[in-house]
Amino acid sequence: MKTALFAAAALLFTAVTASVQAEDKTVAVGDFSFAVAAPWTEAQNTGMMTKAVLSHPVEGGTPLEAKFYHFGTGQGGDVDANVKRWIGQFEGTPEVKKEDLDYSGTKVTLVTIHGTYLDGPPFGGTKTPRADYTMLGAILVGKDAPVFIKLTGPKAATAAATDSFKKLVASPFKK
Repeated sequence: MKTALFAAAALLFTAVTASVQAEDKTVAVGDFSFAVAAPWTEAQNTGMMTKAVLSHPVEGGTPLEAKFYHFGTGQGGDVDANVKRWIGQFEGTPEVKKEDLDYSGTKVTLVTIHGTYLDGPPFGGTKTPRADYTMLGAILVGKDAPVFIKLTGPKAATAAATDSFKKLVASPFKK
């Protein structure tokens, strides 16, 4: 009986420890530390400009990727120029929703853009039109430079990931 009780306690301790460790996982980009909480997982970062990539599962589809960018002190441009550039990655006049937030003095801009996304290399090259796509974007204004987060995918998949994306963006400010 004591052995079974001890084994159950050890199993519970291991489960609680694993849960705490999973919740303590963070990704640091620029001035910010983002919590990697379920359903997010770290993905392989193969981009030259990306600092981190997190994957969000999509039921019956390809996982979405949130890509993090930070270009260093004084680099990356201002919020409005980046929002305008992101809108320019869509054909015509896409639907745009912009939210300006303030987390204890840190300015955060959230952008949702929906339309036909022009998928392809950032500086020229062939673009593939992706109809009915949505981009979720966030710009966190850091002390030395902004941090950018972008997630692009089919409208239904991004709609399902929107709340989780917003929690991810807000995670550096949750104490």
